Amino acid sequence: MGRADLQLHSDLGDGLAPPEAILDAAERDGLDVIALTDHDDIRGAFVLRDLAARRASPVAIVTGVEVTTRSGHLLALWVEDELPMFAPLMDTVARVHAMGGIAIIPHPLSYLTFSIGERALRQLHDAGGACRVDGIELRNPSYAGRVRRHRATWLNATVLHVAETGSSDAHHAQLVGTAWTEFPGASAADLRRAILDRTTRPHGRHWTLREHLDGVARQQWRSMVRDPMKRARRGARRP
Repeated sequence: MGRADLQLHSDLGDGLAPPEAILDAAERDGLDVIALTDHDDIRGAFVLRDLAARRASPVAIVTGVEVTTRSGHLLALWVEDELPMFAPLMDTVARVHAMGGIAIIPHPLSYLTFSIGERALRQLHDAGGACRVDGIELRNPSYAGRVRRHRATWLNATVLHVAETGSSDAHHAQLVGTAWTEFPGASAADLRRAILDRTTRPHGRHWTLREHLDGVARQQWRSMVRDPMKRARRGARRP
């Protein structure tokens, strides 16, 4: 069985570790696949993929981004381009699929971070087709990722019926791999097939209070001040 961490953040976004440190941590932890998913910025995923290729890393890299929709955050994996911020959730999921990607709901239903709620998830399910997500994150070691986990698990079991995933949502290199997705096989292609076949399983532990508080002021400043300003400047430069 392979192990994948599908939500990681680097210092190119609001994380505190460079891509090199993230890859080092993934190799030490014996992960098979990781995805770098900085908020609304896919460039770090390309940096990490190129780095892994140059050093012939045993860890496979899935390019991704955590895109901000009007309804909350959405993980877009296996994509090669950015997605527009604050677009309708259904449009964003459909666009991810049109790009050949996989759409996963991170920290579902959480009231401690900008998360997609139950009503929106039911609407996606009812819309069907390209608007349906492919997976839901049911193991996230942070407080924000745990507060509605039982309700999200029930919702998936009774309504959504999509793949269950686990991710560390790590913003520090030392937290990489504290939660993961187990899947049959070891490659990125095996992982993608397992998500679509719903044969994945979430695993992991909870973070301690000290792990939550480590670097929280710097991380929040990056998330709430620096990164929004960077994205605004990038958006102003686009034609």
